[in-house]
Amino acid sequence: MPKVLISDKMDPKAAQIFRERGVEVDEITGKTPDELAAIIGQYDGLAIRSSTKATKAILDAATNLKVIGRAGIGVDNVDIPYASSKGVVVMNTPFGNSITTAEHAIALMFALARQLPEADASTQQGKWEKNRFMGVELTSKTLGLIGAGNIGSIVADRALGLRMKVIAYDPFLTPERAVEMGVEKVELDGLLARADFITLHTPLTDQTRNILSRENLAKTKKGVRIINCARGGLIDEAALKEALDSGHVAGAALDVFVTEPATESPLFGTANFISTPHLGASTSEAQVNVAIQVAEQMADFLISGGVTNALNMPSLSAEEAPRLRPYMALAEKLGSLVGQLAHGALDGISIETEGAAAELNQKPITGAVLAGLMRVHSDTVNMVNAPFLAKERGLDVREVRHEREGVYHTLVRVTVSTQAGDRSVAGTLFGDAAPRLVELFGIKVEADLAGHMLYIVNEDAPGFIGRLGTTLGTAGVNIGTFHLGRREAGGEAVLLLSLDEPVTAELLANVKALPGVKTAMALKF
Repeated sequence: MPKVLISDKMDPKAAQIFRERGVEVDEITGKTPDELAAIIGQYDGLAIRSSTKATKAILDAATNLKVIGRAGIGVDNVDIPYASSKGVVVMNTPFGNSITTAEHAIALMFALARQLPEADASTQQGKWEKNRFMGVELTSKTLGLIGAGNIGSIVADRALGLRMKVIAYDPFLTPERAVEMGVEKVELDGLLARADFITLHTPLTDQTRNILSRENLAKTKKGVRIINCARGGLIDEAALKEALDSGHVAGAALDVFVTEPATESPLFGTANFISTPHLGASTSEAQVNVAIQVAEQMADFLISGGVTNALNMPSLSAEEAPRLRPYMALAEKLGSLVGQLAHGALDGISIETEGAAAELNQKPITGAVLAGLMRVHSDTVNMVNAPFLAKERGLDVREVRHEREGVYHTLVRVTVSTQAGDRSVAGTLFGDAAPRLVELFGIKVEADLAGHMLYIVNEDAPGFIGRLGTTLGTAGVNIGTFHLGRREAGGEAVLLLSLDEPVTAELLANVKALPGVKTAMALKF
């Protein structure tokens, strides 16, 4: 009988579901890392919330562990790459607390609009400062959503019910989905300039970190009020403090902070600032939902092998897995590549297969492409929820099979539609196992997609490769592999280099400054 440890406080229904499904379960909470490491070896599954840290040391001690289930969305407390290397599936419950988080954002918006915490404190001190607390109505105000996914769309629905005008910035939000939601799709600068209230509903990634930077806060409408129930790090907290002190930002409410627990912050004590201790998902309903979901998912996996909401494993049957896995690795790399290279909003994506690939189940391949594409913007995307997230944002996804066999015995092509036109990449499998890029934006180029890479578009002219090599050598960066393609002699050339270390901002700037360089980007796989 499989055995699961629940190591964080969780609704009792989770343990009940495990037992009903034929899984033995122990509820042992509050253990130190050393104490957890001493007992984890006897368990097949580990059910956690945010307190338990599934570190390398814990995973090394977990000699029988097959699955980790996170009751909630954030998995910062799990070393996912190391878990993958140990063969441990990591699951989360990405949608169990969406309504609760959205309602908390709306609650904070009301609190800001009417200065409720300060008015409460003043009144309970025996004051009656009726004229001091002149709030603002929400009706007819413009709410700017940064992130229009699951939680953002719920906030939009509630705000429209309050007769607010809602504008939204989200790279994956299509015009059609915006109409369906009843919001106006805008670029970030347009949102900053127009919004009376701004709420953030996006994960913390390299692209979204400090999205409300000092520079962007300066672009906001004077008197704006800002709410963040998403992730700490989306706002430059020091810059927000300055904007509140100057009066440019009329109010701010944070449920999340860069450092948590936030026992101290320069924002504390600032006028017109409201804070809560990461309560976004903290309602009894949400905690019951995520506990039930994680128990059901883990039990399904341990009893029947079913995989749902896994962050490091696709939804697969035992029969399909061996043949499909190399194709999904190829598909995810192609999705990641086009996601990193294509700029601006995406209107649609086409996944074409031909030859041997066209004979396979397309859904896992499509899911892998979408996961690679959308993981550029969100580290919680997986092959299971990526199609849902794409649909939610109105992204038109097309699957096309070509029964013909072309130059390659098997081929996967990914094409995204952007405002600048279509962008296409294609890849194959060497030896039916090794993913290989064979075409990039219409240019034939064969390359492995792995690790840290540098992508360059340049004028095909003598001496360029030498100058590039000198630039990398001066920076102490070693080239692993070097791949070159071009449309025609003397025309436009594409270079893909794998490097032994990350591309720094300084190195990228030096490469861009080389004569003949049209585009240079750092890639990571």
